[in-house]
Amino acid sequence: MAVKSVAVIGAGTMGAGIAQVCAQAGWSTNLFDAFPEGLARGMANIDAFWDKGIARGKTTPEQKAAWSTLLAPCEDMAQAVADVDLVIEAVPEIPSLKHEIFAALGSMTREDCILGTNTSSLSIADIAAASGRPEKVIGMHFFNPVPIMKLLELVAHDSCSDETVAFAKAAGEAMGKTTIVVKDVPGFATSRLGVVLGNEAIRMLADGVASAKDIDIAMVLGYKHPMGPLALTDLVGLDVRRDILLNLKESFGDDSYTPHPLLEKLVAEGRLGKKSGKGIYDWSSGSAEETELPDNK
Repeated sequence: MAVKSVAVIGAGTMGAGIAQVCAQAGWSTNLFDAFPEGLARGMANIDAFWDKGIARGKTTPEQKAAWSTLLAPCEDMAQAVADVDLVIEAVPEIPSLKHEIFAALGSMTREDCILGTNTSSLSIADIAAASGRPEKVIGMHFFNPVPIMKLLELVAHDSCSDETVAFAKAAGEAMGKTTIVVKDVPGFATSRLGVVLGNEAIRMLADGVASAKDIDIAMVLGYKHPMGPLALTDLVGLDVRRDILLNLKESFGDDSYTPHPLLEKLVAEGRLGKKSGKGIYDWSSGSAEETELPDNK
């Protein structure tokens, strides 16, 4: 079955980005969010991204017009998912919320509809079980910013069918992504490696080893990372990174995944990264600027 229609659940940064690339793939795309203001903001962010592409000469007004006709905001989830080939959930990393959504999707969607979850660390098997048809559920872990980042991490749990994996791989390729397939283990491959590197970079920053920018430059120029671990932590969200570390700590029973006290303090102060305007860096000017950090002791 080829994808022709998609519904994305959640219009935040990730959900809006996923909906955008789905429309750009030529699919009829419904974007749903439980909060009208969140839905409006997500649609506006997509529109702004396309306008920026036009201003930079990367896309044309004609492309934007064609993509826009394929993208529809929806305030009713049942209506959004009623007759689509693929649903991709991109709501916050709250297990009970995801389980509730997948329980609803199990009854709202067609039996042959594939259900994807964009979780970066939660158990796919647990989420899949809530749907009542786990063989049709797969992890589809996108990366921020979705329209630019080429990787799509597919997470196959034990009950996921080969057909579902093949479908998700084909869908990812149609979106212009390079797919990898990993087992359903805590943190998968990318989150497990990424949060450990980010947590260690925060430890180095707190210990005064180097400035945030110099730590980031070390990894960009020394190891050819496209972005330094501290800037990336700000981009992903310090609260998201903290929650992944806590999940890994509990899942593995390993204290080495304990979030550094500086990370906890920044989250407690509401300094969540780029989305809040300030995190490890100050993003108020639109780019990462060095800023004073709280005492982590």
